[in-house]
Amino acid sequence: MLKIAVDAMGGDFAPTSEVEGALEAVRDLGVGVILVGRAEQIKAELERHQRTRGLSTSRLSRDAHIEIVDAREVVTMNDPVATAVRRKRNSSIRVAAQLVRGGEAQALVSAGNTGAVMMTAKLVIGTLAKVDRPALAAVLPTLTGRGTVLLDVGANAECKPTHLYDFAVMGSLFSSVIVGAHNPRVGLLSIGEEEIKGNDLTKEAFKLLKISNLNFIGNIEGRDMYTGETDVIVCDGFTGNVALKVSEGVFELVMRMLKQELKASLQTKAGAMLTRPAFQKFKQRLDYEEFGGALLLGIKGVTLICHGRSSARAIRNAIRVARDYCLGEINDRIGIEIGVPVLASRDGRGR
Repeated sequence: MLKIAVDAMGGDFAPTSEVEGALEAVRDLGVGVILVGRAEQIKAELERHQRTRGLSTSRLSRDAHIEIVDAREVVTMNDPVATAVRRKRNSSIRVAAQLVRGGEAQALVSAGNTGAVMMTAKLVIGTLAKVDRPALAAVLPTLTGRGTVLLDVGANAECKPTHLYDFAVMGSLFSSVIVGAHNPRVGLLSIGEEEIKGNDLTKEAFKLLKISNLNFIGNIEGRDMYTGETDVIVCDGFTGNVALKVSEGVFELVMRMLKQELKASLQTKAGAMLTRPAFQKFKQRLDYEEFGGALLLGIKGVTLICHGRSSARAIRNAIRVARDYCLGEINDRIGIEIGVPVLASRDGRGR
């Protein structure tokens, strides 16, 4: 049975969301979960659930394939990343990563400090042999209903053209296995569709992607990110993070404006009652919790970073994505695909 290590102390609602999400995951997904954090707090949350099921905490944990590993330190959202990683060696993030490195768990899920999770994953779990730069991949909603993979969304503020090529390879495998795209279409995020548009990074990356075996469709602009005409969008981490945060802000703005307008008068309130099913479906299509979080591609063990505000549903879905990633053997496939040179002249990876 696959085991997923969950940082039970990460996120705004820890450990409540983490414990509830873990219980939902083991009930629905056929996985085991190791909850890592302050044991007494985790047990207290399990006690709440056992009261509704009429089971003892020990039996609930055993029957539900839940384990607890104690970790006394917590990395907060305000902790400087380097300091947290070096000094808090018994943090829930680090202990969970050590479980993955040691083979006791196959994946790490955390809603904690993003920078700390990324650095810990790189240092403790390690990167795949042929991967120069791991990348964070997020899934965006689209008009077609099937998500588009955007990467990098924050792991690498500065990149080389070869890094963007590697991101495209990893993103294509992720899109194929997790999202379900056949022969994923890869687009390069730029300021214009023409090959000559963009900066030096995108122009050189375009050349590599154009002659690769990937299904590269060329440059795309920001307005095309949600049309569903592209399955994978690659960019540097600075650009990707800005694009992702702008997207989240716009989605929240749209939802709030809709609610304001629907409550503006008796007529709109009556209309809201009639359109409620459609409104709920609309909300679901924009819900970032559907895929749980962003996956750190290129790490030896699977690492998934959730939003700090993640609910139990988001944690459960993150565990689902981690499971599917493991079962899809994506890391093995990355090891094969990433080693194929794009150009015959790229001796030694061209770096």
